[in-house]
Amino acid sequence: MAINLTKGQRIEIGLSKVGVGLGWDPNEGTGFDFDLDASAFMLGGNKKLPRDEFFVFYNNTLSPDGAVESSGDDLTGGNSDGDDETLTVDLNKVDPKVQEIVFTVTIHDYEARKQNFGQVRNSFIRIYNAQTNEEIAKYELDEDFSIETAVEFGRLYKRNGEWKFEAMGIGYKGGLEYFVNKYV
Repeated sequence: MAINLTKGQRIEIGLSKVGVGLGWDPNEGTGFDFDLDASAFMLGGNKKLPRDEFFVFYNNTLSPDGAVESSGDDLTGGNSDGDDETLTVDLNKVDPKVQEIVFTVTIHDYEARKQNFGQVRNSFIRIYNAQTNEEIAKYELDEDFSIETAVEFGRLYKRNGEWKFEAMGIGYKGGLEYFVNKYV
């Protein structure tokens, strides 16, 4: 049974291959599709990217160590009944310089389209076993982030040689550029 995550909650992962799935339904009646983007920032001990290539998103779909891979960009959320974008993480391949992986969700072109998470239908992000597809934990995005346009969903972090997951649940008014400026 999957855990419904709350902000600050930590869970043991106990897996070598983890999936992060982002899903949402297309919005009707606003004139614009919602383009949500899942990204991963692989950070060193200084909370910064060791190199720019450790930022995995729709324009850089594979980390240099091969540990994190993006499924690419779904522009509408209408391509599936489940995850529309995924990030797959092989924890055995993570570069030793990387101490944590922060997962973010942003709304592309939110300013011009005047969009926020409160307008997106059935949006969620979930953690699952990438080998069995068994869901471990889920975070509903629309209820807690009604006016935000960017969310730090959670992070995988290394503690005593073991990977753990923490639900961060921190919303911002900003886009992908906000996180790039924070972590580069």
